[in-house]
Formats: sequence, structure tokens, C-alpha cells
Amino acid sequence: MTALVSAVVSGCSSSRNDADIQDQKSYGVTMAKKGFWREALFRFEKAAALKPNDAQLQNNLAVAYEAVGETAKALVAYRKALELSPEDPQIKRNYARFAEYYTGVQRGPSGPGAVK
Repeated sequence: MTALVSAVVSGCSSSRNDADIQDQKSYGVTMAKKGFWREALFRFEKAAALKPNDAQLQNNLAVAYEAVGETAKALVAYRKALELSPEDPQIKRNYARFAEYYTGVQRGPSGPGAVK
């Protein structure tokens, strides 16, 4: 009987966690679409704390970090997302776009209009 009770309790806990993760992700996406990036980031971080190996969640985190200017954290999250799901076309596309921007920022301005 005790084993059954603990199995039921742990099953409920897991489904509660899954529901909380999904709620946080969904609310984060809604906030991101409205341009409330700090709130979106907060929600994605909460969900990632519960499910750190979710590639799509890591991608969402990376996009949110990028949106608030935390490029170093964005890079870490993109790399983790790619590690978890290397063939995901959305993650690959987002990372490629970010890498192009990030590389340009690291090099600094150049060309005819550059400040010297």
C-alpha cells in the first residue's frame, strides 16, 4: 500500500511539474510576443530550473537573453539548445543569426562609417 501511495504521489508531483513548466513556457511566449522580455525571461528561467534539458526551452531562454542584452548568457543557452537538439531547424536558424550578430559585436565596428 505504501509503495502505491508514493507512486501516486510522485506521479502527481511529476504531472504538476509538467503543468507548471508548460504554464511558465506559455506565459513566457505570450509576454515575449508582447515585447515584455524581462517577464518572458523570468518565466523561461523558472521553467528551465524545473526542466533544464528541454532544447526548445533553452532556445527560448537564449532568445530572451539576447533581447535583454545578456549576450554571454544567450550564447550559453543557444549552445545548450544545440547540444540537446542539434538538428532542430529553428534552433540552428536562431543560433546562426545570433552568431553573426555576436561575432560582429566582438570584432567591433569597421568600415567607412566606423569611429576610429
